[in-house]
Amino acid sequence: MASTEGLVPITRNFLASYYDKYPFSPLSDDVSRLASQIRSLADDLLKHSPHSQDESLLIQEADRQPPHKIDENMWKNREHIEEILFLLERSHWPTTLQQPSTPEDAEFAIALAQLTEKLKNTLNVLVSFQSANSERVFNIVMTYMPQDFRGTLIRQQRDRSERNKQAEVDALVNSGGSIRDRYALLWKQQMERRRQLAQLGSATGVYKTLVKYLVGVPQVLLDFIRQINDDDGPMEEQRHRYGPPLYCLTAMVTFIRLLIFVSWRRFNANKLERHQVAVLVQAVDVYTSEFERFVNFISEVFANSPFFISAEVAGALETRNNDEYKEVSVPAGKSYEVSLTVESVNSYIAWDFSLIQGKINMDIGFSVEYTNPSGGKTLILPYRRYESDQGNFCTVMEGNYKLIWDNSYSTFFKKAMRYKVDCIPPVVEPVQSKTEEEG
Repeated sequence: MASTEGLVPITRNFLASYYDKYPFSPLSDDVSRLASQIRSLADDLLKHSPHSQDESLLIQEADRQPPHKIDENMWKNREHIEEILFLLERSHWPTTLQQPSTPEDAEFAIALAQLTEKLKNTLNVLVSFQSANSERVFNIVMTYMPQDFRGTLIRQQRDRSERNKQAEVDALVNSGGSIRDRYALLWKQQMERRRQLAQLGSATGVYKTLVKYLVGVPQVLLDFIRQINDDDGPMEEQRHRYGPPLYCLTAMVTFIRLLIFVSWRRFNANKLERHQVAVLVQAVDVYTSEFERFVNFISEVFANSPFFISAEVAGALETRNNDEYKEVSVPAGKSYEVSLTVESVNSYIAWDFSLIQGKINMDIGFSVEYTNPSGGKTLILPYRRYESDQGNFCTVMEGNYKLIWDNSYSTFFKKAMRYKVDCIPPVVEPVQSKTEEEG
């Protein structure tokens, strides 16, 4: 059993420092370009006839923002890939494609076979990643558990639970459940695992005593599993850093599925032309290569990320973070102000702030004003709404300067913000003596 003495769960500040070593190279510009083209092609096909119920459901999904959580996006990509592969099975092709009578149809059939191979490879990469990551997390947790009969019981309980979950999935499939139904169940099971961990981590009273001493779960592990997936917990840093490219890929594969689905329904009346098929082929090629790159990247990040750090490291990171940046929550309908007293002209006032984005992208109003000794106010930086901003200006007057973050226009949403403000005095050149000047 690995010792947890002197350890604390990873913090968001630690992950911010850790992730600095793992920058993700931006997605190819082709992702946004092709995703937009694919969605436009699908919308053009949808104009020609009323939508079926299945089409309406898929359109609604394509119109929604992708999920916020990294793992939920992974499951969504897996679901869409399987749905596309289902559509690409020859038996599900439009009849005229199954027995092509024109060179264009024959070329399309060959292209579909190539798409199938690419998507199958990507699906295998994703399934392997999810399986390996699940085992890694469990094995790390088990290194901190008693290496006796209690650890054996926990492993047996986990194996039994996973067998029961798989049996539940098998029963759904055997009863004719759809791919959508299967993935809804898989995500429900994933959330059940998370809830069970959260309940374990927030155990109190007699139950906490039993968990800690009878089962042998270290307190630091209970602390870790209690707060790791909180909306504002350590994993929010992961979502902030690596979520945006994954969200783009989730949207892209949803659009690809939508285009193929509506194309099959309307193939006889409005089949895709050769240049449109080329766009689809290129889109699948870019999606699979970029998604595999992301999965391989995030796999390396996860593989090297610890669960616990020393209290000294955590304290040092908190101190450094507090020295440089602060975090504040600006309630809906309110504003937040920072006042600076400038004692010398030609001082610099500088700021750097960004909203800690949650499930919905938001902005906040920002302005800077000056108050003279008699109370008169002058607007230095006009009001504007930002998601983030960096800036500075040189003061020409002594007195009080106020930086204002305004959320008064928001009725429902508070804004969590990370910011740094500095007042830098002017640099005064040393006065040279007459002897130095003459020299």
